[in-house]
Amino acid sequence: MSRTKRITLPEGITPPKAIVKKPRLRKLGPIDPGLREGRGFSLGELKAAGLDVKKAIKLGVYVDKRRKTVHEWNVNALKEFVEKLRAAGVKI
Repeated sequence: MSRTKRITLPEGITPPKAIVKKPRLRKLGPIDPGLREGRGFSLGELKAAGLDVKKAIKLGVYVDKRRKTVHEWNVNALKEFVEKLRAAGVKI
């Protein structure tokens, strides 16, 4: 059983957290319940940011294979994270 080795990140750069919408309760009607921290980024969000699953796990980014939604704010957070890593000289 082989484990993927994580890449050591430079000081001050931490992987972003996925932000997802809270489930809407029917009894509350069409009220937007807000946002919360999710379990991980969806495969579509990783693909839109230019990462694959193995690279994301090596970088310490949590991946949730069950999620299907692609939120633009999560894609932007991943893109900013990758740009910070490239600016710091980390080979991706």
